[in-house]
Formats: sequence, C-alpha cells, structure tokens
Amino acid sequence: MTASATSVCTSASTAVYPTFTSYVRARGPVLQRTARSLTSNPCDAEDLLQTALTKTYLAWERIEDHRALDGYVRRALVNTRTSQWRKRKVEEFPYEELPERESGSAPDPAEQQALRDAMWRAVRRLPDRQRAMVVLRYYEDLTEVQTAELLGVSVGTVKSAVSRALGKLREDPDLACAA
Repeated sequence: MTASATSVCTSASTAVYPTFTSYVRARGPVLQRTARSLTSNPCDAEDLLQTALTKTYLAWERIEDHRALDGYVRRALVNTRTSQWRKRKVEEFPYEELPERESGSAPDPAEQQALRDAMWRAVRRLPDRQRAMVVLRYYEDLTEVQTAELLGVSVGTVKSAVSRALGKLREDPDLACAA
C-alpha cells in the first residue's frame, strides 16, 4: 500500500499534463483569491482550491475548450464548497423549554468609545496635579499610599485632590451628556 501511494505521489509531481501545470502556475493566485472569497478561513480556501484543482486534473482530457478553464475551476470551487456546506454537521437539539435570554442587551461599542473619549477629554481638563493623581489611582490602580509616595506628597493630599478631581468630573458637561 505504501508503494502505490509513493508511485501516485511521484506521478503527480511529474505531471502527466504539462499544460495543467502551466495553467495552475499562471492562474493559481487568481483562483486562490476566488477560493478565499468562498470561505472564512485561508487554510480552508487552500484545501478548497486543491480539491477543485484535483477535480479539474481528473477531467483534463474531457475539457474541450481550454480557454474556459477559469470558469470550469470556479464552478468546481463553488460546487465543492456547496457540497461541504451541505455535509456540515448541525448540532441543534430541540428542547421543550426555551432557555432564558440574558437580561439586558450588550452595550453599543460606539457608545462605549464615545464615553471613553469624553472621559479622557474631561481628565485632560483637570489641573496637572489632580490629573496625575486620578490617573495613578484609577487607571494605574495604585493605592493612595503608593500614589502619595510616587508623587512625594502626603496620603491626605492625595485623598483631598482626588476627591476634588472626582467632583469636577461629576460636574463636567461633556460627561453628563455622554452618560
């Protein structure tokens, strides 16, 4: 069995049809793009193209008009992909009771980004010292003691400055509109 598999591989590499080899070399990238447009995975596209080219190779003698090879291979690509799609295993099981939907819908990513942008603009409007303390406390997740040591101030200074900064952020008109 190994010997016959080796002989098949050897004959395939020498190509019985040199025109087929030259066709694949010339049109391969275009056909690969076509296969890629039919699948969501580049590896699946390569497999799909190889399968379609194998079908084309086996039918090479029967193809009368070699000017229409692209159409033949494209049709083989589509038919092969359709067959794969039809054969896929669908794992859906009927239930007597429907599962409960999650409460609340997923937040809109655009709205989240707008809120983040508004927050950063508001933080940038804070005085330098307050901005530094807010960033260290809430974005860098440092404790009040770590923030005080890093900035060379007392813990009480950090607490009062952060409190004033948060008050300004609560009153910021851009954040009121974004929330």
